[in-house]
Amino acid sequence: MMAPPVALSTSVMKGGLNCYAISEGHKLATASSGRLGAVYITIVTCSPRYPVMDTNDIDEEEFGFSRNYFLAKESGSSIKKSRSKISDIGVIDEQELLEAMSRIEPKHEKEIKSLKDSYRSLYSQWRFQIRCGFGLLHYGFGSKRTLLEDFASTALNDYTVVVINGYLPSVNIKQVAAGLADALWEVLKAKGKTSAASSPSWKQTTSSQAMDEIISFLNGPWGDDDIFICIVVHNIDGPGLRDSDNQQYLARIAACSHIRIIASIDHVNAPLLWDKKMVDLQFNWIWHHTPTFELYTIEGMFFPLILTNGSSSQNAKSASIVLQSLTPNAQSVFRVLAEHQIVHPDEEGMQISNLYAICRERFLVSNQVTLNSYLTEFKDHDLVKTKRHPDGEDCLHIPLSTEALQKLLQDISFCRCMS
Repeated sequence: MMAPPVALSTSVMKGGLNCYAISEGHKLATASSGRLGAVYITIVTCSPRYPVMDTNDIDEEEFGFSRNYFLAKESGSSIKKSRSKISDIGVIDEQELLEAMSRIEPKHEKEIKSLKDSYRSLYSQWRFQIRCGFGLLHYGFGSKRTLLEDFASTALNDYTVVVINGYLPSVNIKQVAAGLADALWEVLKAKGKTSAASSPSWKQTTSSQAMDEIISFLNGPWGDDDIFICIVVHNIDGPGLRDSDNQQYLARIAACSHIRIIASIDHVNAPLLWDKKMVDLQFNWIWHHTPTFELYTIEGMFFPLILTNGSSSQNAKSASIVLQSLTPNAQSVFRVLAEHQIVHPDEEGMQISNLYAICRERFLVSNQVTLNSYLTEFKDHDLVKTKRHPDGEDCLHIPLSTEALQKLLQDISFCRCMS
């Protein structure tokens, strides 16, 4: 018995009308053809591969699940969100935290000392690698500051050693390079490799050419391969050296024939600072896994503690140092803003239009552009924050307490009287 046709598609061709039956998911069963005049018709009948499911047979649980899912999505927007902020956490004063940390007794002192003593047996190997022209890169958990300095003072006492503290927030790599050149110059004079009366070439060039002159001097042929300066870089991945320009300068310096470098890293992504050329040809690293498990006491002094309120006296002192480097007019503009905040502590801040009007009356600024330049300096040094006033205008707010502001104004007045 033949099954009834399930689909019929047609396409017109030059020789007549051809009809094809196509149904996805079915298998071909039988075919028959017939002739109607000049038109040929092909009928293809198919039987279904899978039985057709009646919608009434679908489990009601599936409909219930889908319905509940979309209802939950619709009601999700009406869920109340918490208004709590991180700033609402009751944090302690920074000084109190430092005092509490100082009372913590160190642990595993014997094990740490034994580990450091085991590294002393490697000093001769490290020294040999340095003399062969390699750079030493130390990594592993714990501060490696005392380890590297002990190695330098013990195994490298025959050479001039320059220490770079890369963990400092700001490191001037050009001053470091100039210091290296001066150190090498003194070594060459002591060994009679250069005239004491002659002046170094880099000191006679402009600042833009000085770096190239220094690198050329450090790489100069002085006829003795054993004349070199050792650089110990604590945290070569530190914030002051982390940018690409400083790393490029360090790589060029490390590639000089009279420079040897010993460095440490602590950031997990530190190797991403260098490309293959810098690693293999310029720094020429030999990697040493030297975990010490010592606290980062010195390195951590220059980073703010997260869950603490910064000491107001310390913040005021930092602001005072910054203001002393600004012009007297800029200091006077800051005084106007500070006095307004002391008188109106409950306000969002001082509107820029009001500040401009007062400063113009006191002949501190002559136009809005001058005031904006002062405000830019304040914002760059985090002396002033911007808030939005209810009427839509920006307001200026100093992120210091009233007591700290009063102390800051006294410091400014005292410094101006002394000057």
